Amino acid sequence: MQIFIDGEFYDEAEAKISVFDHGLLYGDGVFEGIRVYDGRIFECDAHIDRLYDSALAIALDVPMSRADLIEATCETVRRNQLENAYIRLVVTRGVGDLGLNPSKCPKATVFIIAATIQLYPEELYQNGLKIVTCSTRRNDPQAINPAIKSLNYLNNILASLELRGTGADEGLMLSAQGFVAECTADNFFMVKDGVVHTPATGVGALRGVTRATVMRLARELGYQVAEGFYTLYDVYSADEAFLTGTAAEVAPVVSVDQRPIGDGTPGEITVRLMERLAEYARSSGYPVAKS
Repeated sequence: MQIFIDGEFYDEAEAKISVFDHGLLYGDGVFEGIRVYDGRIFECDAHIDRLYDSALAIALDVPMSRADLIEATCETVRRNQLENAYIRLVVTRGVGDLGLNPSKCPKATVFIIAATIQLYPEELYQNGLKIVTCSTRRNDPQAINPAIKSLNYLNNILASLELRGTGADEGLMLSAQGFVAECTADNFFMVKDGVVHTPATGVGALRGVTRATVMRLARELGYQVAEGFYTLYDVYSADEAFLTGTAAEVAPVVSVDQRPIGDGTPGEITVRLMERLAEYARSSGYPVAKS
């Protein structure tokens, strides 16, 4: 495996960053998880836009232009000879001292990994996921805004730890006010009376790239799409539910807190959106190959 670090490529065993990098010491940095389908980067512009927006929010200067960053991402995929891949694009605050002050880090670190990923086994896409509500609440936007896709994922990890021994496939996180926010690794959707609903980003949901794509595709298919503030009552009484994410794509949910959603099988609209996203992903995107 070839990994990009600050303008150079290294074999996996030789790819290293400093133990004084503030991304490691403090989770000070931002990242994107990006998919490649049939040699094309899925929603490339949206991912790069979000990376720069997240960096701007934490006053982190990305030391590469957009064009150079996209080319480095493509070259990482090319060097690893991947037609279908999962890319992890990371920008850290860079090397500093053991103090917290980010101004002690003169230059950010950029590294890019291109590999493969499968978040859920295939049978869960056919039969649906069973999820439970976590007691860990989603970060408050007034503290650590979940809109920033930062390297600090401890909030999500603490929620994910609650799944141990439960038999659940994912965990649903609520805001401090008790509204549905998102899952530990994915955005959350539900369908009621033919309307596709998803929590508003203001409640603590990440502005997911796949989330936005699915919302657009649903509207193109003729479905009404709504963003709002929802409680567990809305979830339990939904006709369908599903998750979206770069790694998860569209994954059906058939049970929440041991309550069946709809008839307990993947819903009709969910399945249609799964198929439509797959079609869209294979027929669009930024080409990895040099023109």
